[in-house]
Formats: sequence, C-alpha cells, structure tokens
Amino acid sequence: MSLPSQVKIIDVGPRDGLQNEKQPVPTDVKLRLISDLIEAGIRKLEATSFVSPKWVPQMGDNAEVMTGINENRHADVTYSVLTPNMRGFDNAIAYRPDEIVIFGSASEAFSQKNINCSIDESIERFAPVAESAKTHGIKVRGVISCTVGCPYEGDIHPDKVGYVTKKLVDIGAEHIGIADTIGVGTPIKVQKALESAFPYIDIGEISGHFHDTYGQALANTLRAVQMGVSQFDTSVAGLGGCPYAKGATGNVATEDVVYMLHGMGIDTGIDLDKLVDAGVRISEFLQRDNGSRVAKAILSKRNR
Repeated sequence: MSLPSQVKIIDVGPRDGLQNEKQPVPTDVKLRLISDLIEAGIRKLEATSFVSPKWVPQMGDNAEVMTGINENRHADVTYSVLTPNMRGFDNAIAYRPDEIVIFGSASEAFSQKNINCSIDESIERFAPVAESAKTHGIKVRGVISCTVGCPYEGDIHPDKVGYVTKKLVDIGAEHIGIADTIGVGTPIKVQKALESAFPYIDIGEISGHFHDTYGQALANTLRAVQMGVSQFDTSVAGLGGCPYAKGATGNVATEDVVYMLHGMGIDTGIDLDKLVDAGVRISEFLQRDNGSRVAKAILSKRNR
C-alpha cells in the first residue's frame, strides 16, 4: 500500500452543497463562503451551475456569483461550474470558468428520471459542450453519478462505471469523478467502481465523491486513498444532499476528510481551524446544525 503524500480537496459546498436549499441564499453569502474556503486553503471549488432557474432556483444568481468572483479572482484557485448543455455553457463562457463539469450516470433509470434521456443520449448532449470547452482552453471534468447504487435500480454493476468512463473520456473529459450519489456504498463496492474506471483514465485524474447517508463516506474515502486516489469532492459542514434519496444526509464533510488525511500524514494545504470557521458561518446562516463531527469536536474544545 502506497499512500499519496498529497491530496487535493475540491469543495463542492457553494454549488452541490447549496443547490437544494429551500430558503434563498443571497449572492453575498455564497461569495463569503467561497472567500472563506479559499482563506482556509481550498484551491479548487465548484462555484455555481449554469442551469435553468426553473429547475434549480438556488443557482439562479450564477452570473452574479461569477461576477463577484471575477472582482477578486485568485490565480491559484480553480473555479468550476456545472454546464449540462450548450445553453449553459454559452451563458458560462463570458465569466471565464477554469473548468466545466458535466454529469453522466451509471444508472439508466436515474438518467431517465433525472434528465429524461438514456445514458448514451446524455453523453451525446455533453459532446458539443466538451468540444467547445476545449476550444476555449477550459478543462472538462466528467462526474458519474450512482456508481454503486441507484434509488430506482438498486445495486449498480461496476462494468457500467467503466462503460460511462470510457464514453466521457472519448468525448473529451480530462478528469472523472466517481460519485456515490445516494451514499449507499461500502469500501469494497467503491473499490470495484473505481477499479472499473482505471483502464480508461489515469488514477491521477480520478476523484471520489461520496455521500454520507449510511455513515460510510469516510470509510469509502480511506479505501480510495489506499488505492492511490488523490482527489476528493467534499462539502464544508457536510452541506448538500440528493433529492432522489430519502434521508440522504449530504456530502461528506470537508472538515472530517481533512482531519482524517492530516492524521494519516497526508498534506492537503488546508488550515483546519479556518475551515471550521467557514462551516460555522454558513451553518449559522442556514440555521442548521453543522454536519461535520470534526467541527463539532473542535468547537466543543474551543468553548471549554
């Protein structure tokens, strides 16, 4: 077992973490969250998504968020945006995102329920987006949802993950995220999903995206790290969730992953105390408990 000496954390809180919030989150609050994450050492984050506000009202201020970012842009930070189609990409391009994110699924049923088309049809829709991004010098990250389980199909065979990985790489994806969207994965299932992607893309360009519905996200992250995966999507304070999974508790908390990695002697470049502060601020605004157990422990020590 050879552990990576460094791990890159991609905080998806500003996008994936907030997109399903019922109460409106003002643009200035989102920008403060992004600023707090950067101050803590995050060097890659999902800033917003360019989707129809009819479907995702919370992301309706995407132009304002990117305008605010560009007023104080950090050259060493990668700002990613979700662009599910050409219309979204055309709207995003004016704000100079560093990377665009496209989402496929390893589940036919989930693809049909989520975006009303088959897996193959979804890849066809993404192809011109990826091509246009490359023309503009913008990186393309493909994320595969439901890689171990689906709320409609149940268990997902690893071969499906390999199939979608190849399809996304073929249209131009330079990075592949393996996502346990509904948080049903366990370490061996996640291992098999990751292994199925290895023939099609270098392990250095694979990331794990694990939800914590069944409390398995840290165990799954550990297994992926032991396999040599060195990039992970996480969400400060455990923000987020999946509307398709009843009781889903959201993404794994960035604080919890960072604490574990630091305890293993793996560098993340992140200041854990500042990260906790970022999670506290957004949790207080949302008037909800902080979803990070590490944050709760650190806050308890601070308050003694």
